[in-house]
Amino acid sequence: MRPGATERGTAGVEVKIGIRDVAREVVLESTQSPDSVATAVERAVSSGELLKLTDEKGRLIVVPGGLIGFVEIGAEESRRVGFGTL
Repeated sequence: MRPGATERGTAGVEVKIGIRDVAREVVLESTQSPDSVATAVERAVSSGELLKLTDEKGRLIVVPGGLIGFVEIGAEESRRVGFGTL
């Protein structure tokens, strides 16, 4: 398992990425911890590298660090099970 990642399906964190000159945000549920996402964002923005995040379905999301306008990282939450999730 990657450093900073949690067990798949047990918890997730919502990440919203605003890209300059683009009206819509990129929104994903990541299995990484909030601190791990923040570290990756900081590294990408400061160096101009690509920000690479994997969502909970295993898809790779790549955003150029120099085009990131903002990043909103939600709190880590456990998955809810049952009828209360409706």
